Amino acid sequence: MDAEMKSTLKMYKERGFAGRMAFGASPALLVVDMTNGFTDPESPLGSDLSPQIEALQPLLEAFRGRELPIFFTTNLYDPAHPGGAMFVGKVPAIKVLVPGSAAVEVDQRIRPRPGETVVEKKLPSAFFGTNLNDELRRKGVDTVVITGCSTSGCIRASVNDSMSYGFHTIVVREAVGDRAKAPHEANLFDIDAKLGDVVSLADALAYLARLVPERAAVMAVPG
Repeated sequence: MDAEMKSTLKMYKERGFAGRMAFGASPALLVVDMTNGFTDPESPLGSDLSPQIEALQPLLEAFRGRELPIFFTTNLYDPAHPGGAMFVGKVPAIKVLVPGSAAVEVDQRIRPRPGETVVEKKLPSAFFGTNLNDELRRKGVDTVVITGCSTSGCIRASVNDSMSYGFHTIVVREAVGDRAKAPHEANLFDIDAKLGDVVSLADALAYLARLVPERAAVMAVPG
């Protein structure tokens, strides 16, 4: 953190910002828009998110090993959707996100397994215009662990709505990415100050380890 950010954080804390939301008791993992259209550097929307995919793999393993809910999102271009014209007006590149194309498929390095939900969305937030909130409530989730891309767009929008719906909202620093460093860091700073908790991958994994043992560890030993 540079000197200006340190000074800003000090001022924020003095004025009552940057409190801690903390983890709850029943988490779900949300993987936002880690589809080929965003993870392929050759795509107009894309960038190299290999470090984020690498960070996601132990998180996925930890959630799967504990049979905790996992949700992926894919962003589909739909000019007929309310707000779609406004979105494409700001980001014409989203026209590559054609339903049924490879661009909207989750990157195979972290592909969903059977039983894991892929939420189709039309706008930045994973919650807006989707059934994600209802599904999280149905599963008894109180904590949303957010990963994916991009930090300054769909991550921030999803964090804002997650907090607004009353979830403990956690962003794993190593598992979110953007096309450029400056908006990535600025939005992580602002999210941590106002909307959710930005935590390290190690802290997220340690929380999961404390919360629920791996299922294999709690299975009864045959007598």
